[in-house]
Formats: sequence, structure tokens, C-alpha cells
Amino acid sequence: MNTSAFADFRSYPLISALAAVQPLADRLQVQWADGRFSPFHHQWLRDNCPCAECVYSVTREQVLEIVDVPEDLVPNTSRIDAQGFLCVEWQGGHHSRFDPGWLRAHAYDDLSRAERLQARPKSQLWATDLSVPVFDYQAVMEDSQALLSWLLALRDIGLTQVRGVPTEPGSLALIAQRISFIRESNFGVLFNVQSKANADSNAYTAFNLPLHSDLPTRELQPGLQFLHCLVNDAVGGESIFVDGFAIADALRHEDPEAFRNLCEIPVEFRNKDRHSDYRCLAPIIDLDALGRVSEVRMANFLRGPFDAPAAQMPALYQAYRRFIAMTRETRFRVMRRLNPGEMWCFDNRRTLHARNAFDPASGARHFQGCYIDRDELLSRILVLQR
Repeated sequence: MNTSAFADFRSYPLISALAAVQPLADRLQVQWADGRFSPFHHQWLRDNCPCAECVYSVTREQVLEIVDVPEDLVPNTSRIDAQGFLCVEWQGGHHSRFDPGWLRAHAYDDLSRAERLQARPKSQLWATDLSVPVFDYQAVMEDSQALLSWLLALRDIGLTQVRGVPTEPGSLALIAQRISFIRESNFGVLFNVQSKANADSNAYTAFNLPLHSDLPTRELQPGLQFLHCLVNDAVGGESIFVDGFAIADALRHEDPEAFRNLCEIPVEFRNKDRHSDYRCLAPIIDLDALGRVSEVRMANFLRGPFDAPAAQMPALYQAYRRFIAMTRETRFRVMRRLNPGEMWCFDNRRTLHARNAFDPASGARHFQGCYIDRDELLSRILVLQR
């Protein structure tokens, strides 16, 4: 039985066979056929035992809690069996059997960890010369490989266009659900972007909208945003995009102090109407556990007054002004007009978007939009890949 597939729904390629195993005081050290050595501490091995007593076979979720085995547990024996698996018999009689492909994929020697870090997906930064990736609606709807290509572009570039989308209201939901379920907000499951009286957002006016992310007032900004053009006969209203990650990267190199301040000094964003009042205090630039930019939060028209210590206020304004000024630089901006049957889909926590003003008297303009969280995108990619 392939225990790696049993453990987490997928198998792992055999990069290198196990050649030898050496017992040490608190760990086993294995040697691979390619000469690499990897330590596996006793607690780590026992914690990751893939057997049916430790992992529920239906959900593939762990049943064992490491606190339920002795902290000083050691193997009675360890060996490599005829199929190349690492077999461990523990004090007390429990047996663990580890697939070499799984072990290599999770080895935590320095070289293995560095390889995994290098293999992690990387954002492809872009500027005004971006050739926006374009995908065909029918292909995305019918072909899993076309769907995966679209989702990888969304993950790595953060801005895509799909063409040939039916222009009947509600058609957007069908393609969005090819990824996952839609995230509902106070604007609904699908929201209509068109000029209207008594608007509860500047998006529902004919005004220009400066570059922003949607719903920065929420603890978790939506990950993906879809904008589907049903009708666009009005003069003006072009879409403008910038790569917030590229601007943050440029700021990190050109003005490190401003970059650090936007990462460390929180700003409050507010969105209120007659029925709701959303507020979120967070930095404009967020970094992940590896120190890479993972999110940009920006909408000047939804920002509250700065509430920073007096000593930090001048530096915060300097950094904030510099960031917005950079979003206006032509080197970063991509501008396109969306036509009926075309749809933008972009990473809302990365790609800032804007709209030029339009003349509602010159013709009808009707877009529909929705949101999906970034986690759903990443999950769908992994399922399609396996």
C-alpha cells in the first residue's frame, strides 16, 4: 500500500531512494542514494506516523496527538524494507512505515528546506508593458487544463481577462463557481456596478475612482475580484490597474524607511452606510512569514483620519504620499477599456484598480462583480494539479 497517498490524498515522486538509516540519541539519520543526509527526530517521526491508528482513513486527518506518547520515546528497531520504505518499531510495539517519496518531500535538513523555499510559487511583478493574460470563456468552462492555466496566471500575475463571457445578467456566477463558492458581502452575492441615485458607494456613481483595493474595511479583504461587462456604451470609464506588489517592491528599494513605515504603522479604513459600519485597522503593506509582500490595503476614499503617535505622524504622511504618488506613475499603470462579454479577474489583495469618470448621458454602462477568497483559488489549483 502506498502510505503517502493514504496520508494526504496524493502520492509523492521518488526523487532519491533511501540508502541507509543510522540510529542516533534523539533521531534517526537517513542517507539517500544521491548522498544527502537528513535527520528525523523521534518525536517528528512518531508525530507523522501515517498508519490507520494515527490518521483517519476517510478524512486523512490526524487522530494522534503527540502529547499522548512519551516525550522520551525511542525506536526499538529501524530499517529500510524491501519496498524501500523506512520502518520503525517503537517502544510499546507501535509500528510506523514511511514512504521515501513522502519523507524526502518533508525532510528538514538545510538543503531540503532551501529547495522547497526555492520551489514556492513566486509573484511575477509587472508594469505598464504587461501583456495581460487573456483566456477564452468556453475553454475555461469546459477544459480543466485551460482552467488551471487561468488560475495559475491569477496566482502568479494577479491580473487576467476572460473573453466570450455571455452578457446575460448572472452569467458571471457560472465562471466564478468554476473556482469555488462566491463570497457574499453587504453589496450582495453579485453586485451591479452602474450609476444610480442614492448610491452607497462611489463605485455606483459616474465619478472617477482612484486606485484602490475593494473592502479594505474588512479584516480579510476579498482575494479575487471579478468585473464582467454586460453593456459599455458610455464615453469614458476605462479601467486602470497597477501591481501593488511591484510598487511595494520599488518602494522597498527606493525608500526603505517609507516601506517600513507602511508595513508597521496601522491605518484605519471605514465603510459606512445607512445599514452597516465596517472598520479595520491594519498596515497598508502586509508581509508574510518569509518577509515577502503578501497584501496591499488601500482605498483613500475609505480611509479614516490617521491615528498614529505624534512622533510618527510626519513619517506616516511622507510614506503614504510617496506610495500614492508611485501609483500615479506611468511606469506602473495599465489602462484598458472593457467591452461587452469581457471580464476582468484580478487579485484584489495585490492589484489596485481604478476607473476613469464616464458620462452616463452618453450611453448605458453596466458591469457585474463578485468576490472569491484567495484560499479558494490556491486550493483549486492544488486539486487540479494532483
